[in-house]
Amino acid sequence: MRERRRLPTAMSDELLPCIEIETAANPNAAVIWLHGLGADGNDFVPIVPELGLPRTLAARFVFPHAPVRPVTINNGMRMRAWYDISAADFNRRADLGGVRASSSALGRLIEREAGRGIAAERIVLAGFSQGGAIALYAGVRYPQRLAGIMVLSSYLVDAEALASEASAANRSVPIFMAHGTADPVVQFQWGETSKRLLEAQGYAVEWHSYRMEHSVCLEEVHSIGAWLSRVLA
Repeated sequence: MRERRRLPTAMSDELLPCIEIETAANPNAAVIWLHGLGADGNDFVPIVPELGLPRTLAARFVFPHAPVRPVTINNGMRMRAWYDISAADFNRRADLGGVRASSSALGRLIEREAGRGIAAERIVLAGFSQGGAIALYAGVRYPQRLAGIMVLSSYLVDAEALASEASAANRSVPIFMAHGTADPVVQFQWGETSKRLLEAQGYAVEWHSYRMEHSVCLEEVHSIGAWLSRVLA
């Protein structure tokens, strides 16, 4: 695979600050990858060279930084977070106002890629934990067809509204979900329940489970690389 290059961090009133890496010159695909609670855009940068993507795939990886905000479940401590969490409960976990605001911010990053010549159908939304929840929430509601949605150690937010709010353009979008069977943060059963809820609405989910906690393992990274190679072929 050709050498990656780190691009300048993007800063503006409209766009989240990001780290960007291109796998080759003149990318024709993009992966917008959201980190988890308390991390930042640097978190998944080291994974890119390990994905084993084909040399023919010229992709731009965009790793945005979430805003800093107080998080209720962490005693109000301020940290990078895509939304507030008030309780460790599948149905009451996410602050929907924050989820919607982060979803809109993600939409602006998609629009920026369109302005740089990469259509939505060549864009994958990806995320870990909180970031995965935003990628899934935004992805199934996005009005234009996407290349795929990748959800790592995460869950479906506001499942009750999915049927009425889902975009027809992404009813058949490829969805990759992976979860650790010993996850003490985002419980494994929350991931499984989310998968079943998506399938009940007609979504095709590629599901992977691994013997790990709230993390990412090498076997999972290889599966992610294979899936990205397919949906961005």
